[in-house]
Amino acid sequence: MILFVNALTVIDFSYLCNKRGAVGESWIVDLTLHGKLNEESMVLDFGLVKKQIKGIIDECIDHKLAIPSQINGDIESHDEYKTLDCTFGDNYHLAMSAPHQAYCLIDAPVINEQSVIDFLITTIMPQLPSNIDKIEIELKPEHSKSFYYHYSHGLKKHDGNCQRIIHGHRSQLGVALDGMAMPRIQKQWADKWQDIYLATAEDQINPEQLQHITAKTGDLCFAYSAAQGYFEMAISQERCDILPVDTTVECIAGYLAEQIKAQNPNSDIKVTAYEGVAKGSICYA
Repeated sequence: MILFVNALTVIDFSYLCNKRGAVGESWIVDLTLHGKLNEESMVLDFGLVKKQIKGIIDECIDHKLAIPSQINGDIESHDEYKTLDCTFGDNYHLAMSAPHQAYCLIDAPVINEQSVIDFLITTIMPQLPSNIDKIEIELKPEHSKSFYYHYSHGLKKHDGNCQRIIHGHRSQLGVALDGMAMPRIQKQWADKWQDIYLATAEDQINPEQLQHITAKTGDLCFAYSAAQGYFEMAISQERCDILPVDTTVECIAGYLAEQIKAQNPNSDIKVTAYEGVAKGSICYA
């Protein structure tokens, strides 16, 4: 017997790529379970699928930085935190110190849909009832109706997992001037922020203030304490954009509206900023 749940959840996370650095991603999760009927004449109750399996996925990878086994750098584990120090692309640098739960280590050469599927199946199957023989997972991005960008960030004021300093999203962007869609401006910002780290100005520190990692020449450095612990990072300046506001989707929409309004002062501006799949913020200027 086969049971399926489409769009069970969305994984919002970042993954480390030796070419692109920290890549913010959002994947929709479709799940299929194969097995025998249990005493309730079900493969598994839909309520348990949504609660238990979604919970496992959230716990093991959602809002984390996923790191493959083959990176251009090192990971060190300490009692209360791990540190990452690596290079990517054209000798860009990224270093991070964060509590253990901010990392997802995957035993695969690269992070892609298939390696994450294999990781999730290996993680989920031992925790399912014995009547389930196998599971299948499909990961897919949201169908894009406009230009989009991949970004990573951290929200120190957030009570939940958004406080982790490098997690991210694949986000669409809508821009309209006087009620007319402006794909040129959408593309301009999507290109500018492709694979970007969006930082908050008040989180910036001097390299000498880093406690667990070391910056390289030209790095921008950030640190904060949040409910889950102490976070810090250093990243090549070229791969970062510092905003004067928190990097919530509401503030991102507001920042973009202000920037676009400054370039088009005689037009009414509407910005639709997404945070991953099917959610976001609208701002007018």
